[in-house]
Amino acid sequence: MRRAARIALWMLLPGELAVLVLLVGGAEVPFAVVAAAELLVLAVLVLEAAVWFGLYREARRDGLPPGAASARALRGLLPPAAARLAAHELRALHSLVLWVLRRRHGVRGGALAAAGYTGPQTALLWGMVFVSVVETVALAVLIPWPLVHAVALVLDLYGVLFLVALHASCVTRPHVVGADRSLRLRYGALFDLRIPAEAIAGARIERRFPDGRLVHAREDGGLELIVGGQTTVAVELSRPVPYLRPLGGRAEAVGAVRFHADDPAAVVAALRRPAEPAAGPGAGAAAPTGPRSAAGRGAGTGARAAG
Repeated sequence: MRRAARIALWMLLPGELAVLVLLVGGAEVPFAVVAAAELLVLAVLVLEAAVWFGLYREARRDGLPPGAASARALRGLLPPAAARLAAHELRALHSLVLWVLRRRHGVRGGALAAAGYTGPQTALLWGMVFVSVVETVALAVLIPWPLVHAVALVLDLYGVLFLVALHASCVTRPHVVGADRSLRLRYGALFDLRIPAEAIAGARIERRFPDGRLVHAREDGGLELIVGGQTTVAVELSRPVPYLRPLGGRAEAVGAVRFHADDPAAVVAALRRPAEPAAGPGAGAAAPTGPRSAAGRGAGTGARAAG
């Protein structure tokens, strides 16, 4: 049934696109054809929902929590790249809620640092939002055909929502230096890399302006997470660290990881902070230093003076 759902989905998309092109082109498509196409869309959506629900129940029976069960069901229903994109959309929409509530994702109380990275791109993103809104209004005025007008309006509004959700996901999902000096690098809901503390050999402030896409694997085995065309922190690795590309490809960083942080000094200081010494077996037998012990020492001193 899962395979049938995938085949139906891939067969449906070209057919729906063909009907849309005919309507946009002004061709007279019989109402029966349009109605049959829409009923077919509804049937495929019902099939997809039924398959997803079955996979979700199976994951829940395996003991997964609701969020992980939903993600596993989505991965089982869609091809890997499509599933990752769909999951990214859902996480981005969830980030909108966190943004409104002024909360951050994955930042716990013991974290040594939580570093934002939206500085170089904020103005550009809001500029794109403004242009998209202007385009939406202009097309709403200029397009005379009701169906084309409705399709363009939906696409434009979704584009505006996507841009705002992208900004929200980047704001609410900062880089995090954990209490154990581990490092979590993120770009919104699209990229997430965890580097354990024992794999970090050193960290320094290093501003670069590399060429390449968001996640760029260098020929020397290094990894660059580029925001606004720049990186500001370099982390040297003592061993290879595997990571997952935005569309699901697996790779490995073996030399250094470079990324952008709005406050690179805070990140480097947190990574260089010495680990807290572990309490030894005799730590509980150490001399008390509280108020009662001070009073006791005072009493003892007075007794010796009196003697």
